[in-house]
Amino acid sequence: MRQVVLDTETTGLEPGEGHRIIEIGCVDLVNRRVSERRFHYYLCPDRDIDPGAVEVHGITLAQLKDSPRFADIAKEFLDFIQGAELIIHNAAFDVGFINSELRRLGPEWGRIEEVCAVIDTLALARELHPGQKNSLDALCKRYQIDNSARIQHGALLDAEILADVYLAITGGQADLLLDDFRPAVRKKIESIRAEKRPPLPVIIPSEGERKEHHRLLEIIDRASGGRCLWRREETDDGPVSPLESLIEQYSDSCASHQ
Repeated sequence: MRQVVLDTETTGLEPGEGHRIIEIGCVDLVNRRVSERRFHYYLCPDRDIDPGAVEVHGITLAQLKDSPRFADIAKEFLDFIQGAELIIHNAAFDVGFINSELRRLGPEWGRIEEVCAVIDTLALARELHPGQKNSLDALCKRYQIDNSARIQHGALLDAEILADVYLAITGGQADLLLDDFRPAVRKKIESIRAEKRPPLPVIIPSEGERKEHHRLLEIIDRASGGRCLWRREETDDGPVSPLESLIEQYSDSCASHQ
């Protein structure tokens, strides 16, 4: 299973108003492990950057004058994400900008949804934590993920942080909180628990191991003044400890289910 965590920075908020992508960053996940593969470019937008956007990401037009344009990296980008599952926080924003850039290149480039499935971690977080703050910073705090390097937004840095957030909210201890977890994942966990599995093997101790066991229990019993909890009354077959009794009961139970 391959997934790509993606983030963008832009000149403004609305692609319909001519705003463009100025940074795109992707982190590759393979079988829920962060790989070394990255896709990252700063892009020249051929337009001004809103002052409010500069305050958020700190990228100025002067810094981008020698950067490639989206058209220059479009094929490499699509090749990188081809067939993967995209993980994006507030996916509607980034997907809208990427599709806007693709439309500029021509109808033959299609839409990003035709290349990849998309998971919106903001929608997932809202399902898990309704009524709470679910920004990337809030999720980092909730799941104890270090985001101290996030002084300003940055596409690659935010993608790397989001990869940790996504893995935290879809795995680890979060999986155990079934009442809080999304229904699809909860159903999968319950199906695994209900899966019929072969009985665990029971290894019966040898006669020599039994004798050594009894000898040690006698030493413990004498040292504790007869208060050893692993001893019980004599039976017809000799002294039997609770541990041996449990082994025998489990062996009988396994045999009855075979």
